[in-house]
Amino acid sequence: MQQPQTTLNYGCPMWSHPQWFGTLYANSASRQHPLRSYQSWFNSVEGNTSFYQLPSEDTMLGWKEQVDGGFSFTFKLPRDISHSKNLNHNSELLAQTVKRFALLEDQLGCVMLQLPSSFGPNRFDELKQFLLSLPKDMHIAVEVRDLAWFDKADNELRLNQLLTQLSINRVIMDTRGLFACHNPSDTLTLEVQSKKPKIPTHVVATGSRPIVRFVGHPNLHRNAEFLAPWVDKIVEWQNDNISPYIFFHMPDNAQAPWLAEQFFNQLSQSYPNINSPKFDLPKCINQQMSIF
Repeated sequence: MQQPQTTLNYGCPMWSHPQWFGTLYANSASRQHPLRSYQSWFNSVEGNTSFYQLPSEDTMLGWKEQVDGGFSFTFKLPRDISHSKNLNHNSELLAQTVKRFALLEDQLGCVMLQLPSSFGPNRFDELKQFLLSLPKDMHIAVEVRDLAWFDKADNELRLNQLLTQLSINRVIMDTRGLFACHNPSDTLTLEVQSKKPKIPTHVVATGSRPIVRFVGHPNLHRNAEFLAPWVDKIVEWQNDNISPYIFFHMPDNAQAPWLAEQFFNQLSQSYPNINSPKFDLPKCINQQMSIF
């Protein structure tokens, strides 16, 4: 099989977790600069900080200086924009956000617009107007959560056509593994299940950088069946000249790097001729072995 010439962008929803120090990050210097240690394993990160508060210019430039040129940041638009009564109400904050993200230059991967579950097809024109206002040279990805967008009929077709027309990516949320854990006994999984959307996993690339947000079963070993289709799809996309992003989430994100390791082990086993990232992580101290 011909080696794909595109980039596979992969990472976690954070670059620092208390339980990674001493395991994933063996170097004591990692506590001062965890982002530098993170990039030794991953080439991208899903940054959630911007959703709650826009990082300062100095903070953004500091992050940029800590990583190599091949690393990319994917940030969310602030919730004061995405979760407002109207997406187009705060042009000043949007302009400030775009300017702030632009400081990353080539290391800006995608900018995600994560819409709340209350944002339905009745607000299509509002969404279209907002997307048309965004810079044409910025890679944008949209995540919808209202079930009406997943009808495989007029609503979804209209959305996908708009995103394709504008070369905007659609975020694919895969929570099948998370919700395959029935009646969990730990409060953390229960909490995450209450917050993550239980929506269909519709696999579609409307732009050149589709984003997969994979949320796994709390038992790492149970995720093999849910990861398997993504192994094939990621390779297919790359062969189609598409550069996907895949971010690995767990109910306890202390385990997220080990979920990534499992994915790439499955990838190398299924496609041994493809030059995929090699993971040889220390044992995950939080690994759950029980069957739910």
